[in-house]
Order: sequence, then structure tokens, then C-alpha cells
Amino acid sequence: MSYHFTNAQIMIAVTVLVLVVIAVGEYLRRRKAKTAALRNRFGTEYDRAVQEHGSSNKAEANLDDRESRVHALQIRELGAIERGRFATEWQTVQSRFLDHPEAAVTEADDLIAALLEAKGYPKGSFDQRAADVSVLHPRVMENYRAAHAIAVLPYRGEGSTENLRTAMIQFRAIFNELLQVDLPVQQSSAA
Repeated sequence: MSYHFTNAQIMIAVTVLVLVVIAVGEYLRRRKAKTAALRNRFGTEYDRAVQEHGSSNKAEANLDDRESRVHALQIRELGAIERGRFATEWQTVQSRFLDHPEAAVTEADDLIAALLEAKGYPKGSFDQRAADVSVLHPRVMENYRAAHAIAVLPYRGEGSTENLRTAMIQFRAIFNELLQVDLPVQQSSAA
């Protein structure tokens, strides 16, 4: 059995094939651009999500869900009085480190949680809180996770003072970033 195709049928088939190739190419280009944007935005948190979820597609869906969740929250900047109160509390916690490093690390972890709550992040598990914070503060997430892991160790007495010092430095990094005021970009007027 032989098939005879007319020139018109061949042209239609070639046109459809070209359109399919263009559509697939455009889809792949957009996926690559989305992946690059998420990787750039979330940094190491992107890699962590890929490892946790087993694929970049699942990780990207999770990161998109995080962004949607956080954008629905009422995250706010702290007023000057609140910032001052938290800064004073941080200084108190830091001053305790020399005499009571384990207690100071635990207090630093608690202070970060209180600061996040004051900014509008909901109470919840550390993992949920970290996922929420990663949307607006991805650069410090590695520090936050590492410091928290040290803060919740059940028998830190077996750990080193160096680990506790490192945790305090990591907590200070996230504390400083969370306490910063995000000033809106001012547009210059053409006067």
C-alpha cells in the first residue's frame, strides 16, 4: 500500500512540524529562564529545595508556593521603637555569651523567632518559619538553619564553644538583616 501526498499536504505537515519545534523551543527557553531566575533569587536555598524534593520541577513548584504564601502574609517593617527594643535585647543576649554561651545561643534563637513574629511571620515549626523567611531573606538562610541546629542540640555541653560562637555569629547575621529598614526606592522628580 503506498501513500501519495499532495504538495499542499506536505506543506501543511512541514508547517505543523515547524510550529511544534518553535513551541517546544519556547517552552524550554522559558523553563530555563525561570530556573535561572529562581536559582539567582534563592541561591543555596534553591539547591536545598532540589535536594529535598528530588527534582528541579518539584523544587520550583515548592518555591513558587512559598512565594505565594509569604505574599499573602502581612509582613511589615518594624517601627523605630520596636527596632530599638530588639537591638537592646540583642545586645543583652550577646553580653551573656561570655559567661553562659549555651543559654545565649538559645536566647538568640528565641529572639529571632520573636522578631519574625513581630514582623508578621506566623508562629509554627522552624521548618515552616525558615521556608517563609527564605522568600524575602534567602542570603541568610544557610546561617539561620545552621545556627538553629546548634541552638536545639539536646546535649550541647558536649559541643565546642567554637560551635556556639559560630552560631551566635550566624544568628547576628540574620538578626541584622531582619532588623534593617527596607526603604522604598525614591524617584527623582523632574523639577
